[in-house]
Amino acid sequence: MEGVTEVKNRGIHWAWIILAVCFVDLYINYGIRLGYSVLLPEMIRTMGFTRRQGGDIFNAYFIVYILFSLFTGYLTDRFGARKVISIFCIILGIGTVLMGTAKSFSQACIFYGIVGMGGAAMWTPVITLVQRWFDVRKKGMALGILSTGFGLGFATMGKFYPMIVAWRNWRYCWYVLGIAALFMVIVNALLLRSKPEDRGLLPWGAKLESQTPQTGILSSKSQRLNFSEILNIKNFWFIGFSYLLIAASLYMLLTFMVDYARYELGLVYEKASLLATIHGTGQIVGVLTIPMISDYIGRRMTLILSNACIGLCILSIILARNNVPWLYTSIGFLGAFFGATFPMYGAAGGDYFKKEIMGTVIGALTIFYGSGAILANRIGGHIRDITGSFFIPFIIAFLAAFVASLLMVFVKRRPLS
Repeated sequence: MEGVTEVKNRGIHWAWIILAVCFVDLYINYGIRLGYSVLLPEMIRTMGFTRRQGGDIFNAYFIVYILFSLFTGYLTDRFGARKVISIFCIILGIGTVLMGTAKSFSQACIFYGIVGMGGAAMWTPVITLVQRWFDVRKKGMALGILSTGFGLGFATMGKFYPMIVAWRNWRYCWYVLGIAALFMVIVNALLLRSKPEDRGLLPWGAKLESQTPQTGILSSKSQRLNFSEILNIKNFWFIGFSYLLIAASLYMLLTFMVDYARYELGLVYEKASLLATIHGTGQIVGVLTIPMISDYIGRRMTLILSNACIGLCILSIILARNNVPWLYTSIGFLGAFFGATFPMYGAAGGDYFKKEIMGTVIGALTIFYGSGAILANRIGGHIRDITGSFFIPFIIAFLAAFVASLLMVFVKRRPLS
């Protein structure tokens, strides 16, 4: 490849700096996003939100997140990941700081929507960037390391947030994470590079003779044909609705589990918040193990078994009630399957569809995922307000997980040619 050399014996390859920076981006972003469930009980206590309103604040995030996620991939290709991640990180930081100033339900929705806008560039552009910097034979390893960032972010917030609340109040949790996101704007701008060629390098692990010319962008006619083709593929709908249901099942627990432990089971805030740490630690274990198993038994069978196990974990949480060791153990196992679920559905998009439409499929599946989370937040919070208990929402989550498992049974075993 003309103009590109592989640097050897000159210290750390820049790909590892890219990976480290992107890891921190994910860590902060998911600490902000998933940490909302840790702060929700305190926000309810001090601001008088109903559970439905608490769920709708999270929905404001997801609605904006979905809308902007549809464009971040294009913006990354058009302007480069460095600019897109840096600019959206500014939005993420500003929105997070504003969350700490929220005085009403409507303000919280608007501010968390801004957070969702910034967060939209903290996944697709990030994983796209990392994949460009690592050879195809090393991408799985790099993405595995990267993906532990969101579990670690959630796990840390389960311990960090209660300390800040005890020191000041929940508002300072948003301030601290917002400032951290704004600091990462500088780090991203200084250290990120959109492609190895910007530094005269090959992807890490690549050899000069293994590089092949890149194919061009599909024509608009081909893109229209491919999108139309997707809608006529039964696998797309089975996988999509399975994704919707399992996302609803998982977020029914994730959004409200600390609130459930604090106000329904009566645990002190520190013990209730520890659920987030256990859940996040489980995510790290899950994302490093379950996708590896899927390489041997297939994505379809892994998702069938994983979704069924999620249902069993939720049933175990319902039965555990005030048995704290049992509750913690169940949450830990649920976290493991949570961590593996989203990468697994993304991988299924690559396994069961032509490579020419893979990116479009994975982007379209994001709509199902976000819709499931939105439904969970609205339905779960509303039923809790009416009944005074999370029993019915958790039963719905249990049933949704098993239906999600059943839908994967109907996915064709062999990938489309």
